[in-house]
Amino acid sequence: MDKKITDIKAEQILDSRGNPTLKVTVFAGEISGSFEVPSGASTGKYEACELRDGEGGKSGVSLAINKIESIIKPALLGMAVTSQKQIDDTMLKLDGTTQKTNLGGNSMIGVSIACVKTAAQVMGMEVYEYLRTLAEIAPSRHEPFLYFNLINGGKHAKSHLAFQEYHIVPQVLTSAESVEISKNIQNRLDVELENEFGAITKGDEGGVALDVEDIMVPLNLMKKVVDELGYRDKVKFALDVAASSFYDHENGIYKFMGKDWTRDEMINLYEKICTDFLMISIEDPLDEEDFEGFAKMHSKIPNIKIIGDDLTVTNINRLKIAIEKKSMNGILIKPNQIGTLSEMLDTMKLARDNDIDCIVSHRSGETMDDFIGDLVCAFHCFGIKAGALGPKERNVKYDRIIKITSA
Repeated sequence: MDKKITDIKAEQILDSRGNPTLKVTVFAGEISGSFEVPSGASTGKYEACELRDGEGGKSGVSLAINKIESIIKPALLGMAVTSQKQIDDTMLKLDGTTQKTNLGGNSMIGVSIACVKTAAQVMGMEVYEYLRTLAEIAPSRHEPFLYFNLINGGKHAKSHLAFQEYHIVPQVLTSAESVEISKNIQNRLDVELENEFGAITKGDEGGVALDVEDIMVPLNLMKKVVDELGYRDKVKFALDVAASSFYDHENGIYKFMGKDWTRDEMINLYEKICTDFLMISIEDPLDEEDFEGFAKMHSKIPNIKIIGDDLTVTNINRLKIAIEKKSMNGILIKPNQIGTLSEMLDTMKLARDNDIDCIVSHRSGETMDDFIGDLVCAFHCFGIKAGALGPKERNVKYDRIIKITSA
């Protein structure tokens, strides 16, 4: 059996928002594996560059395809498909920039993960089994907590709601039961929202795009439904604030609900939320530069996960700063934020070695790829964010997790 890379093909497909993105297929003789690259709407400024045609917007990816065909493919042909570190290091050297502005983070992660999928087939293994041969990462949970994003605001919805994501996180042992609970809550919540607000629309990640200004309204509605269905002891709540999206850098204040908020006022608000609601985590509660503010909040509210996403962007160097400053105890892991699988695994390992839990995440512009389901199960991560139930590109992730965990 030929285990060397014999061909790499890249093509343009559409993501869940109808924007162009990449599908990369890596061949080792007759065996092949593909990865469909997602794309974020709410992106941290330190993320790997997403290479696109033209300026701004979500234009085509022919430039990225060209980089794969003319630069990456010639360098990787003949290399063992199982030599993941060598594959990724080769691409990193070819790119030569900190944010993958030359080859593009989307091009590189497309090739990197397609290699993993092909290698797993070559070795006769499931993807999650093969991933475990690439890194030793301390487990957090037997099965991950599933974060269901039921109400969307911020950049994921065209509304006045500043906070970006409102989650329910069932506190049960199996993924199958977690999905069942979420389905019941989501169905009841949709009815509740229609009764109160009329026709509802869905945001990028499948949750309801609620056009209210008061950031407490979604939490109160979700809590009401959870209590009515008798799930009070089985469900916690979580927020992705994405605070950088409404931070006024010039004046050092946060602007929402018609008010100006200082860092301390934000932390006091989160304290109150954690008192009034059973929270499991708050993601990006402050600006993406504010390691000290994260640390202050973490020390003040130690019993929940303070998660860095825009703060750390799956980047080991950003994570090192967060560790040094004791900024957080949870990190979001998004493969396309960093550009290669090896870098992502290094970040995950360092996080777990420092008792920081990993929450694997989808993007707002998703594809039908289920790789993150394998990733979260491979290393028994703390949790996964894959959106609300319903959209097929979200369901496929949950389906994959249930298949792996019930095997």
